[in-house]
Amino acid sequence: MRHLAGDAQAETKEEFVKVRRRDLERLTTEVMQLRDFLPKILNGDILGTFQKLDAIESNMEKKEEEIEQLKMDCEHFRARLETAQADGMREKKEKLDLRQQLNEAKQQLLQQAEYCTGMGAAVCTLLWGVSSNEEAVKTMLGGSKAVKFFTITAQTMESFVKSLSEDMKQQDLDSDENQFVLALAGIVTNVAALACGREFLVSSSRELLDTMMHLLGDMKPGLCTKFKVLMLMSLYNVSINLKGLKYISESPGFIPLLWWLLNDPDTEVCLHALRLLQSVILEPEVLAKSASEMRDTLPFQRIMALSRSRNADLQALAKEILEDLKILEYEA
Repeated sequence: MRHLAGDAQAETKEEFVKVRRRDLERLTTEVMQLRDFLPKILNGDILGTFQKLDAIESNMEKKEEEIEQLKMDCEHFRARLETAQADGMREKKEKLDLRQQLNEAKQQLLQQAEYCTGMGAAVCTLLWGVSSNEEAVKTMLGGSKAVKFFTITAQTMESFVKSLSEDMKQQDLDSDENQFVLALAGIVTNVAALACGREFLVSSSRELLDTMMHLLGDMKPGLCTKFKVLMLMSLYNVSINLKGLKYISESPGFIPLLWWLLNDPDTEVCLHALRLLQSVILEPEVLAKSASEMRDTLPFQRIMALSRSRNADLQALAKEILEDLKILEYEA
């Protein structure tokens, strides 16, 4: 017991500290001041901190929502991308299939064109020979398809000339295309050799006459000479008909066309161009309308050169033309 009482007394002594009154009062004053000011300071800072924390939490929630929305958008776009890729693969396959079909169609069309050209060349070559018979021509012109035939003839000739390469030096005379248009031009020549044929062409197929004159002016010198000769022969035959001669000679650019053809290096082309010119000169009524233009543009030097040609027919015709042209001097 004595030992325990001593321990309690020792603990009691340890609980007390001696402080001077002045220090205690100062400490008390400082504690009171801290108790008054500390809550104010802490409350303001804590309140600001809590407000910032709320704003941060709010922003974080918005960001989380935005992230979630972006994830949803990403999934949506990924799905659309996969769909678009699948559509692209399907369209690519369809395009490949269509391209193959197109190539097959082109090949078939080419084969059909070659077949039609070959058939046209064969049929028109046969018809060319048949058209030398007057009764056959009359039968042909009396049919319901005669006008359409000559319309197609004009279109075929024009298409052929357009297909010629600008730097083409010589034409494959054995090709079906070449034989086709030559046969067509030959048929027209034979038809125009008959009075009924000339009348038909002047009355019902002027488009063909216009086309031939236009093509003669488009083709370069030395190109497709046989085709040119056949067309010139056709126009000459038509010129035997007075109405045909007037139509041809009054066509715009006819006189310049003759001068253009007279400069062709091929003697046959020049020969038949001179024959057509002679048709105009020998018809007074037609010459009267063309005399002025002929005097102003006539290539006398070229015709004189042709009159010295080694080709006897060309030389003789050129000399006749020069003699016939003297009438222009008297009319002047």
